[in-house]
Amino acid sequence: MKTKPFICFILLIFGLGVESKAQLQNRSPLRPNPYLALPLGNIQPQGWLKDQLQRMKTGLTGHLDERYPQVAGHRNGWLGGDGDAWERGPYWIDGLLPLAYILKDQALINKVKPWIEWTLNNQREDGYLGPKPLSVKPQPEAGIQKEPVEDWWPRMVMLKVLQQYYNATADKRVIKALSNYFKYQLQELPKHPLDQWTFWGNRRGADNLMVVYWLYNITGESFLLDLGNLIYQQTFPYTNVFSSTYDTKQEGVGHLYPYNTGNTYPFKQALIDKLHVGQLQSFHCVNLAQGIKTPIIYYQQHADSNYIKAVKKAFNDITLFHGQAQGMYGGDEPLHGNAPTQGIEFCSVVEMLFSLESMLTITGDTDFADQLEKIAYNAMPTQATDDFNYRQYFQSANQVLISRAKRNFFEDDGHQGTDQCYGLLTGYPCCTANMHQGWPKFVQNLWYQTADQGIAALLYGPSEVETRVANGQTIRITEDTHYPFDENIVFTVHSTQPLSFPFHLRIPHWAKNAQVKINGAIQEEILKPGSMVKINRNWKDGDQVTLVLPMHVETSRWAELSVAVARGPLVYALKIEEDWRKVSDATYFGDFWEVHPKSDWNYGLIESAVNNPENGFEVVKNKSNGQYPWNLTGAPIILKTKAKRIPEWGLYKHMAGPLPHQFSAAEEEEVPIVLVPYGCSTLRITQFPIVN
Repeated sequence: MKTKPFICFILLIFGLGVESKAQLQNRSPLRPNPYLALPLGNIQPQGWLKDQLQRMKTGLTGHLDERYPQVAGHRNGWLGGDGDAWERGPYWIDGLLPLAYILKDQALINKVKPWIEWTLNNQREDGYLGPKPLSVKPQPEAGIQKEPVEDWWPRMVMLKVLQQYYNATADKRVIKALSNYFKYQLQELPKHPLDQWTFWGNRRGADNLMVVYWLYNITGESFLLDLGNLIYQQTFPYTNVFSSTYDTKQEGVGHLYPYNTGNTYPFKQALIDKLHVGQLQSFHCVNLAQGIKTPIIYYQQHADSNYIKAVKKAFNDITLFHGQAQGMYGGDEPLHGNAPTQGIEFCSVVEMLFSLESMLTITGDTDFADQLEKIAYNAMPTQATDDFNYRQYFQSANQVLISRAKRNFFEDDGHQGTDQCYGLLTGYPCCTANMHQGWPKFVQNLWYQTADQGIAALLYGPSEVETRVANGQTIRITEDTHYPFDENIVFTVHSTQPLSFPFHLRIPHWAKNAQVKINGAIQEEILKPGSMVKINRNWKDGDQVTLVLPMHVETSRWAELSVAVARGPLVYALKIEEDWRKVSDATYFGDFWEVHPKSDWNYGLIESAVNNPENGFEVVKNKSNGQYPWNLTGAPIILKTKAKRIPEWGLYKHMAGPLPHQFSAAEEEEVPIVLVPYGCSTLRITQFPIVN
């Protein structure tokens, strides 16, 4: 089969001195994408975002091999050792590698390289990659996952690692290794499907599929399209499930997680027909975060709009049945409804971000960008400590006490009540390895090459990008902003000569009356919320584009008639004073942190403020003075309002109890309260009851 010629953009990794291909435009017959990823390292974080990555370097991301040597140390199977041979080693490198190459940090690169070198240098002749099956069954060791060695799923993580490594270095060995591995898959999958060893492979097949398409765009090998169809066929049928209608008269539980893990390829259609994302326990929370991109990844090979419609419907249903105000959903670990105290796994957060980033380049859909920023700027900062040395397994929208105790989570007994504590191994240790991909990949997706040979800023944050545009000319653009705390973003073009190219900007759905100024002159074009703006002009060195995104205080309704408060991309939560208490555990969990409240939390918002938020909430901006913004003392912006305490609202199973409905507290005095950005909080009420 011959393929049609195609055009790709050859981009340069500046500062590393090597030429690299970024995400190429799709070859025929794949559908062309509107936005293309830049080489790893071309986008540099600035301001608070650079500080965030530096904290990862000095924290757990840069030192997991020292803090968690039993998994990330030299015994790991992905280093040729006799230890952990499953997902956690590749998980760590999937975040460490982009951090290392974005920061251009040689010490971190040196930690990455042994994992790459062992994987590339120890590929079997038949194409098999990764730890090899042992002739003698290994002895089990507590806390180490030695089997199943041949499982397809952990290899999917390493595929993403190798793809990123190529985008950073242009090491041609990656192309040869992946081509041979995918030939091996095409031969073996008919006999040993994605779920041959564990069901995780069929739920997460899209991670495999997207690297297959990436390689096809480089090599044009036609067998990769056959493999793409096969992988999609063996991946859980998300499109069907997302498109289904909710039937409240469900019978039995065999179609729900974890009872349906035995529904392997070829899937039992009767169980699929019963399943709807709105049901309790319909999915494992992380499988949903990874699987939600499946229809849109495959849409590149089969451009049927029903794939996109299915995903959009799924997001609506997830929000309706399981959603929380910070952009995530209750899933602890099975999906668990929309009560604001249900848990949200850290792995779900970072995997949902990656899925949204992957779908954004394919569709250019601003809904995905808005959701991406909402999760990144609310849910992600709070789930790790400021020094990035400890993390929570589960967070919640209403989280008023963090302690070792059983809560109303599906996963409680196995984790001995540690799910919300900040630790290294509290809850379950998958997040200890997987949390690291969130911020580096977010930085990598701030900017894109465009199909019309321009540049696009689809997500906003302090940064700098260097790349090539029309006619292969080099440009550098700086993005000066304190976004998401501030509504002004200033882009400055740096070029040695005048250049003509399109500059794409996203207008978020919440941004009413947005403005674009070019060199101080307001552009008269009406900027529709939820749209893309394309500025075509001849650019010269020093040209400035100022994007003004007015942020208005808004309220939204959630479960139990609760109300959440937002301003721009940030959701706000009650400021609760914190008492951090270190707990030592000499058995499994090691040292971890509990957080107890030092101030009242059981407040209801005044109905008049909720109905008229622009007048009911005072916006107060604080001078940052270069402080880290994601905590109570460094919060760059707060909201002030009045509330009434609800004495009857107390704890239930160590959590904020069910919300009082339209509570009347005539006898209670109105008192001032402060709301801080959700990402700045540790203890919080985010979804408030209303006081008449």
